[in-house]
Amino acid sequence: MDGVVKKRINIFFILIVLTGIFLLCGCSKLDQLKVKAGLKNSDFEYIKQGKVKEITIQSTRDQGFKFVVTDQDTIEDLYDTLASAKKVPKKSSLQPDYTLEIMETNNKIHKFSYIAGLDKDEAGNLYNGKQIYIVPKRIDNNIINSFWNIRTPPSNFTEVYYGSIIETLNKYFKDKDKKIGISFNEDIDAARFILSTDLEEFKSELTDKFKNANIGNNDKEKYDVWVTVKTEGYKTTLYKATIKFWDVKKKSEKIYYIKDVYENGRWNVTISEDKLEGF
Repeated sequence: MDGVVKKRINIFFILIVLTGIFLLCGCSKLDQLKVKAGLKNSDFEYIKQGKVKEITIQSTRDQGFKFVVTDQDTIEDLYDTLASAKKVPKKSSLQPDYTLEIMETNNKIHKFSYIAGLDKDEAGNLYNGKQIYIVPKRIDNNIINSFWNIRTPPSNFTEVYYGSIIETLNKYFKDKDKKIGISFNEDIDAARFILSTDLEEFKSELTDKFKNANIGNNDKEKYDVWVTVKTEGYKTTLYKATIKFWDVKKKSEKIYYIKDVYENGRWNVTISEDKLEGF
């Protein structure tokens, strides 16, 4: 009887070992099938192998907005996101929002440009000189949320920020056919929250309302009116800005003061030619 029990125990342990081997092989084969089907790539296996000691993400618009990640759970989450990225032949024409540097333990650095959001033309939003990928899940959220004890932007930032600009343009322009150039280059305080995909949506709404309007750089002489946006202060329930309109032909300037306050479950915007309290 003891011999029978012993034999059954041995068979049980053998079955456990075989099941484990089968599962390991099965996962490996499943991963291989995903790679062949384009559902997974094998370019970031060095992260899975524990060879990464830190990841740096740096805003391209605000040099002070930089994070260095060493937390292994965050790094593993990033691997899951990157391993599911799809390889594509063409990169997006949008300006990158971040540079991403992945440093291995041997000090080898993998550097990428990253656009936080998807290109409408299905072009790559993560790329370097060798590879281009579409990453559907936001990389920056994974990393930045680990550090989000810094100054928090206003809630509904894109709605408040771009919505205030559109309302101010409507207030200033009687002739909506004028050539309008809008610059965000001086808006240092909001630079870290400005993303290329949001700018594209804003540009689309802008040209719907003002057919000759565009986002400019330093080419103000091309336009009839040059508009500059500057954030003057913010917190979760408050946003303040000044918007300057420079009439290129008349050489004259007009300033509007914007104050958005979140009250009773909604944002209330005040736009004034006179300086508002708190400016």
